[in-house]
Amino acid sequence: MALIKSVRGATPQYGPNCWFADNATVVGEVIMGDYCTVWFNAVVRGDVNTIQMGDYVNIQDGAVIHCTYQKTKTIIGNHVSIAHNAIVHGCTIEDKVLIGMGAIVMDGVHVGTGSIIAAGAVVTQGKIIPPGTIWAGNPAKYLKDVTPDLGEVFMRTANNYVMYAGWFKEENTI
Repeated sequence: MALIKSVRGATPQYGPNCWFADNATVVGEVIMGDYCTVWFNAVVRGDVNTIQMGDYVNIQDGAVIHCTYQKTKTIIGNHVSIAHNAIVHGCTIEDKVLIGMGAIVMDGVHVGTGSIIAAGAVVTQGKIIPPGTIWAGNPAKYLKDVTPDLGEVFMRTANNYVMYAGWFKEENTI
């Protein structure tokens, strides 16, 4: 069973269709919408500030979502995928965004709707990522615009993770 824990009087809140892997950790002032999933070894740590997520957010295996004490909250929109081993810290991520595997998004960053942060990218503190763009590298730099065919990846990935969670719900009904 996932570790869902209150800290400093704040208890995580989440929609009725959310799913948490057995060893996922969600603590403190975390507010999630509906159809969110938190996968194996992922940590959503709202102990020092607020973490707020919309609907259809997937926090994949080993990812860490955190914020900065008395400084930066983490706000994540709808249909956002945070890929394996990514770190999202004290930033704002708008709707329909993909944060790639192993990417790091630092304090004060604002990622616009429909953007992609490539695998392994490091988005440094305070960077503004315009809507519909792809950023890659360390430090992350603009690569190109998201094309319409690539743009469908946001909804497909978000919906797939709800489907994957359903597999685990079905297998563990004993």
